[in-house]
Amino acid sequence: MKAKLTLLLDKGTIEEAKEYAAENDTSLSRMFEQFIQATLGKVSRKKPVRRKKSHPDVQRLIGIIKLPKDFDYKKAREEYLTEKYNGLK
Repeated sequence: MKAKLTLLLDKGTIEEAKEYAAENDTSLSRMFEQFIQATLGKVSRKKPVRRKKSHPDVQRLIGIIKLPKDFDYKKAREEYLTEKYNGLK
């Protein structure tokens, strides 16, 4: 069973960890889980799960859109759908 965990870390550490995870085709969650398992002596003998690499065209597009830090995705989606389907009932 998976559960959500929130951590407070230095921003620089987070950015470096994200870069490391991307370079190693894994996620921060998986890296942290493996670290905890290794620390507790419960290292999995399985190979780490690696994500498939995206197509180079998709990779090139990652990060080109900069949104404000307080951007509310749910609100933007709701506004878009309301406008799109307004009047359809």
